[in-house]
Amino acid sequence: MAQAQGFGRRYIKAFFKGFFVAVPVTVTFLDRVACVARVEGASMQPSLNPGGRQESDVVLLNHWSIRNYDVQRGDIVSLV
Repeated sequence: MAQAQGFGRRYIKAFFKGFFVAVPVTVTFLDRVACVARVEGASMQPSLNPGGRQESDVVLLNHWSIRNYDVQRGDIVSLV
């Protein structure tokens, strides 16, 4: 029984250690490098959501290019 409690404590300790490392890394990546967003509605037709479909398209928002001012004609820019 004592071994089971020791194993449980080690498992929980390893879980929280990994959790407290993974969450800040993930948040920093999503904030600084790239994130995934959903495009809904007719505002971006015909490039996105062609044909008036009801489904939404999924896009990758590249924060890195904006940070380096690497925007070119024809790029789609998302504002919040």
